[in-house]
Amino acid sequence: VDFWQPDSVTLVRPKMQVDFRVEADKSSEVENLLKENGVEYRVLIDNLQAALDAQFDSKARTTGHSYEKYNNWETIAAWTADIAAQNPDLVSRSVIGETYEGRSIYLLKVGKSGPNKKAIFIDCGFHAREWISPAFCQWFVKEVSKLNDKKTILKMQPFDLRFTILFQNRMWRKTRSKNAGTHCIGTDLNRNFNAGWCTIGASDNPCDSTYCGSAPESEKETKALSDFIHEHLSTIKAYLTIHSYSQLLLFPYSYTYNLPSNSEELESIARVATERLTSLYNTKYTYGPAATTIYPAAGGSDDWAYNQGIKYSFTFELRDTGRYGFALPESQIKPTCEETLLAVKYIANYVLEHLY
Repeated sequence: VDFWQPDSVTLVRPKMQVDFRVEADKSSEVENLLKENGVEYRVLIDNLQAALDAQFDSKARTTGHSYEKYNNWETIAAWTADIAAQNPDLVSRSVIGETYEGRSIYLLKVGKSGPNKKAIFIDCGFHAREWISPAFCQWFVKEVSKLNDKKTILKMQPFDLRFTILFQNRMWRKTRSKNAGTHCIGTDLNRNFNAGWCTIGASDNPCDSTYCGSAPESEKETKALSDFIHEHLSTIKAYLTIHSYSQLLLFPYSYTYNLPSNSEELESIARVATERLTSLYNTKYTYGPAATTIYPAAGGSDDWAYNQGIKYSFTFELRDTGRYGFALPESQIKPTCEETLLAVKYIANYVLEHLY
């Protein structure tokens, strides 16, 4: 069984809704087990391959880049160069590291350069199967780079656009690094940060989807991200990490039930941000501290960023709540990005107004 929500069997609790994927030849066996044990269930996606094929329902079926379709890695990498070339006074591209398989991790900085400029750091694509996440980052850069309100633009620097690349398994979650003493591949990047590392909601078994890695920051991707943030801690005032799915806006902590010192402020920001998001298409979001709102999980990037002193640290879990799960159709990219943009803009404006 491949757990989608929550992302590990160890996180399953009584009265919780659980989403999981079963291989076709095991489905009747699993259904019989559920029936025998009196577990209510329904099949949301009868044929996952058909659902994945149906994802590509965008009218923008161009061979090049489109903001309303799921672009492949080569197209996204070329786009990062193009958007910087088209907006040379506003957007710059750099490489902050590479993935295990040798792909560049690009950082896009949006905003006029200046000494000691305050910054908001956003990353997308931690988990390969969460396609709507990098789609949002591309949309966001497009929107921010065309804004005429220079005050709004300035606060977005540097803006980080970060991808962990999709691999041969469409449902893959982890990195592709090899693990000593086992044939099982990869580490969950969002369990690999040095924040309560591997204590709760993470696995020390390399074969599990929530494997925490051999040590904190054992992965090249985690190290590149943490090194960059460390180097720019004096300027980065907010950290947003974009995931899917379940329609949540979360803040620290995940690795403990203790609340951060400014939890009331974070709760207030999350409440208004979700109201702004819901106002567009009536998409309902839940918000709150991650450990109680979703489930406890150690080693997350938002907790780590918060502990580095970035007091405005949030995780978005975008659409939907399980009808499509990781197979969200392209036709939902535009509305998802439009509504999420409203929440991110609210957070950015709040941070800007409360910097001094």
